[in-house]
Amino acid sequence: MRHLGDHLLVGHFSDLHYSTGNLAEADRCFGFAVEDAIASRCAVGVVSGDSTDHRLDAHTPALRVLAGRIHQLSRHMPVLMLQGTFSHEPPGTLDLFPLMSAGYPVYVADHIHQVALLGGEFVASAGSLFTSEEVDALLASGIPEVVFTCVPTVNKAVLAAAVGAGQAATALGDHLAAYLGAAGAVNRLLRARGVRTLGVSHGTVNGCQTEHGVPMAGFDHEFSIGALFEAECDGFLLGHIHRAQQWAQDGRVVAYPGSIGRFHYGEIGDKGYLQWELAPGRAVARQVVTPARETLCYDFDGPPDMERLATVAGGAADKFVRIRWTIDEEHRQLVDRDAICALFGAAAEVKLEGRVLPAVRSRAEGISRAAGLGQKLSHWGELASVDMGPLLDRLGMLETADAQSITDLVLAQLDQRPVETVAPAEPAATPEKAQPVASTVATASPALDWLSDDLFAGVPA
Repeated sequence: MRHLGDHLLVGHFSDLHYSTGNLAEADRCFGFAVEDAIASRCAVGVVSGDSTDHRLDAHTPALRVLAGRIHQLSRHMPVLMLQGTFSHEPPGTLDLFPLMSAGYPVYVADHIHQVALLGGEFVASAGSLFTSEEVDALLASGIPEVVFTCVPTVNKAVLAAAVGAGQAATALGDHLAAYLGAAGAVNRLLRARGVRTLGVSHGTVNGCQTEHGVPMAGFDHEFSIGALFEAECDGFLLGHIHRAQQWAQDGRVVAYPGSIGRFHYGEIGDKGYLQWELAPGRAVARQVVTPARETLCYDFDGPPDMERLATVAGGAADKFVRIRWTIDEEHRQLVDRDAICALFGAAAEVKLEGRVLPAVRSRAEGISRAAGLGQKLSHWGELASVDMGPLLDRLGMLETADAQSITDLVLAQLDQRPVETVAPAEPAATPEKAQPVASTVATASPALDWLSDDLFAGVPA
């Protein structure tokens, strides 16, 4: 095992995010970091979570390339890989990598426990912590190069089943703080016997900053700085946050290396990995910058300034450019996307993000500033030239009286209303009686009785 005097040199990588979309960026940066760690003669390699960006099929080129890099690293040093976020590294993803080890072992830490690196081999605790008997057995075999306290991503569903869904978010930090405090007693014992100690975890520290400079403050984060230092590790190697940052206390250090590459627009700060110089009770973490891609971001309040873009386009060759603007709906035609793309033709990528503000038309301007419904009605009546007096009276009744009182009042008003009398109609004129009209029709002769009379009487023979 290679040492710098009494110091152990550790290469700390995190958030590799290998995937089809990230393959070029991830492998360029991680490949550089692996080769630099080998050239720097690091004694141990640690990947603190999120080696992949999402579930990868076995035939995916990104998985094959990542496996090749881990194999390359394990030819020169032991490698510890920590389980990261389940959405990035589904459980079981890392189980393949111990099969790809070369001259040194690849160890996967997928549950909370401690593990010692002794004679180039990893020796894990039987439970979540080394017992005093296990520590004595380790020391009887020699002084371990380093003892890791591993805290991978915790399955919150299991915690919710134990403490209840409502308490799971805030209880996680309390449970991890209790574990780290217990680990601190073991690590103090190990440090007193000259053993180096490292913590490795994947999660959010309350008060850290994201890659976009946003502080992470809340009660649902996994760790506080105080809880991490309570673990009494010489160094605490973290993952999950993509911005490099570190904290120090009494010679001990807690640090994020940040993501290995620049996977999103707007990320601030350098990208790289950390080289740790480790001694019992002392640690120093130094960032080694990787060749991450360069991104240029331009934001405009209104249409993009073409003169400014033309000025900066000359320095955008082989860079990733994002241009954002916010514009009113009636002016959206002022943006010429084709002209912008032509300016940045030499860029590796141009991403245009326009936000159009819809036109808002007010039907009664100022009505939203009125204090109450009565004032709103009055204001609307003024704008619409409508007499609102009767309506306001009835609104007052609705606001101050109950339903029965309003009913009684309406009925009383109806009873007091004068009844309209209807004058009797004049009788219609009686039509004159029609005079009988003399009949002009001749009286018919009496009909013959054809049964008894002689039908042929009077007919000449």
